[in-house]
Amino acid sequence: MPRSKMPAEGLHFTQAVRGICVSMTERVPLLGHIDMRRVAVGFCQARKGVPHGLQASLTPLRFENGARSTVARGRQYTCQTLLDPSGEEYLYLLNFYLPRFLNHSLGEKLTTIVHELWHISERFDGDLRRHNGRCYVHGPSQRDFDRTAARLAGQWLATEPPEELYGFLRYDFRGLNQRYGTVFGERYPTPKLVPIKNAS
Repeated sequence: MPRSKMPAEGLHFTQAVRGICVSMTERVPLLGHIDMRRVAVGFCQARKGVPHGLQASLTPLRFENGARSTVARGRQYTCQTLLDPSGEEYLYLLNFYLPRFLNHSLGEKLTTIVHELWHISERFDGDLRRHNGRCYVHGPSQRDFDRTAARLAGQWLATEPPEELYGFLRYDFRGLNQRYGTVFGERYPTPKLVPIKNAS
């Protein structure tokens, strides 16, 4: 279950980003296989207040081809589960690193969101989208992967989604705090690999 602080006022960042993700999956055909009800959206605090570094991450909660277990170093493992408030199992965890993610341009933020969503398997089975070759995560060219993400983000903007859906991303972290008073959201513990015999 997530750990979250719910002040009376402020911007619920992860709820706001979830709204953007839902809109992207509805308006961009190549993202239409994603069911955001099965994707946990959280945030982490970046350890260093520098603009470069990890902006966001997507953690698959199953293994290759959606398997519930894998073998590593001769032992069989499963992944700890994350559940939504109704008890449904999440298949992915999408995290954003604050304040770093917010201290970029609107276009860069939207591209980062699509970049992570584009990692989700076409089968939406809890596994990553796997490319041919040794670098299966981004394919033979990460630059091409990033270009695809930027193109899909542009496609979404071209559908003219309502400004109130994504307007908060025009602010940097300091600006958001000044505008809303505080920024908060869901935080999830990092899922761990658990040996099958201890997986209860």
